[in-house]
Amino acid sequence: MIELIPDLPPGVLGLTASGQVTAEDYETVVIPAVEAALKAHDKIRLLYHIGPEWTGFTAGAMWDDAKVGLAHRAAWEKVAVVTDVPWIHAGVKYFGFTIPGEVRLFGNDALEMAKAWVAGE
Repeated sequence: MIELIPDLPPGVLGLTASGQVTAEDYETVVIPAVEAALKAHDKIRLLYHIGPEWTGFTAGAMWDDAKVGLAHRAAWEKVAVVTDVPWIHAGVKYFGFTIPGEVRLFGNDALEMAKAWVAGE
């Protein structure tokens, strides 16, 4: 499941993943949130928290994630990925350069630091 993270500053979109993340999560939460953010701002700062309760992505969710990222490639100003999942850390380290904005990794114990960084504080 993906839920929006409340109480973030304007221009910052926060998502938290827990349990199994499906294509439906992207279609009902992520895509509408990204589109709404882009209507209000030229660039988006994204906080994506993959917490300890997360159990995985379905193939459809992974496909939708790639589509959202590519469709709005120039929209990402800053991306903070917060997780302790080793393969996600490795993937972001190796492929983060493909995102035009700044990308930074944080562990789950640094969620508040990630919020401050992505907000520009």
